[in-house]
Amino acid sequence: MGVVNVTPDSFSDGGRWLDPEDAVDHARGLVDEGADIIDIGGESTRPGSARTPAAQEARRVLPAVEALAGSGLTISVDTMRASVARAAIEAGATIINDVSGGLADPSILGVVADSEADYIAMHWRAHSATMQSDRLTHYDDLVPDVIAELADRVRAAERAGIPRHRIIVDPGIGFSKSGRQNWQLLQAIDTVQAAFPDLRVLWGVSRKGFLGSLLTDPDSGADTGTSTGAGTRPPLGRDAATQALTCWCAGHRAWAVRTHEVRGNRDACEVFARLGEGAEVEVPEIG
Repeated sequence: MGVVNVTPDSFSDGGRWLDPEDAVDHARGLVDEGADIIDIGGESTRPGSARTPAAQEARRVLPAVEALAGSGLTISVDTMRASVARAAIEAGATIINDVSGGLADPSILGVVADSEADYIAMHWRAHSATMQSDRLTHYDDLVPDVIAELADRVRAAERAGIPRHRIIVDPGIGFSKSGRQNWQLLQAIDTVQAAFPDLRVLWGVSRKGFLGSLLTDPDSGADTGTSTGAGTRPPLGRDAATQALTCWCAGHRAWAVRTHEVRGNRDACEVFARLGEGAEVEVPEIG
């Protein structure tokens, strides 16, 4: 799933694809590099960000959706709002990626139910302005708590009329979770996947802050990416680390990964898949 942020303030590439023509060109480039799905978002959900007015979000998203859907591409729209979801579906989107799982705007569930679109429900506790507070990153038992809260969102989607086969779940890496908790959740990927055996599971780890904290960089301020702390590797320097996690998720039967950079992640998946075939490899003699 290739990410196209039509926002001025996303943590990794804010402002780069704000112009509709640039967004469309970027999306087509991601498809050329191997993206199966294009995920378009008009509201930043980086930690600490303020909400975007609904009308502005729609103005950012819809031109790109209309241009790309007409090309036969699979388009997902990253939104928490029913009004934007409805307009996006009418414009040709076939997936609604709701990072709030229906908590931010419960009426979004009915909008999706009345369509033929798939619905991604992510684990979420609060909007970006407060989601990383100590209260919201506290769990009695991280993995069971995330699974239980995500399962509750699946039940809410079903009660609203979305058929189970159209529901996709996302454990919400980086949302109301500390860096340590992100690693713990990823290490428990088999447990998370097994909790939803009949559902598709999406993982979104691309360029996120916990990778930057792992990959300390004394020259972090020199990059065009935004650093999240002193000595932290900026977002644009985290693609190789993202590719490593893509292979981890692929090896544990993830349905899809959401990523800003596609070619390297696609290449990593191809190599991983080739190794999984068990083919014999000729080793040349030395000397």
